[in-house]
Amino acid sequence: MGKLCVSITHSKNDLDKATVGFVVANASVASAQETLVFLSIEGVRLAVKGFADGLHEEGFAPIKDLIESFVKAGGTIYVCSPCMKKRGLADEALVEGATIVGGAKLVEFLAAGAACITY
Repeated sequence: MGKLCVSITHSKNDLDKATVGFVVANASVASAQETLVFLSIEGVRLAVKGFADGLHEEGFAPIKDLIESFVKAGGTIYVCSPCMKKRGLADEALVEGATIVGGAKLVEFLAAGAACITY
């Protein structure tokens, strides 16, 4: 099994990029790859319960559905701790499957041989 990190740095500010990131993450986990989504910068907002409600990029499934299907398929979501703090977002308000981490956890995953793409 391979490893893939999909780093998503956008949310409402570029819903197209955020959505495509989760489309690729879903394809990866469906292909039996160990898949991690790393949410940073504005992307951390996608980990907050209720934020993705109603967000829908034309031509794709709603991003809330993409996030939920990714987690149900066994994908992992890491959320950048400093990015959450900078935006004043509460740690306890996360969607299912999301974990707040520092940069060392991402480095650990990448150092174990994961490829990484960024949206």
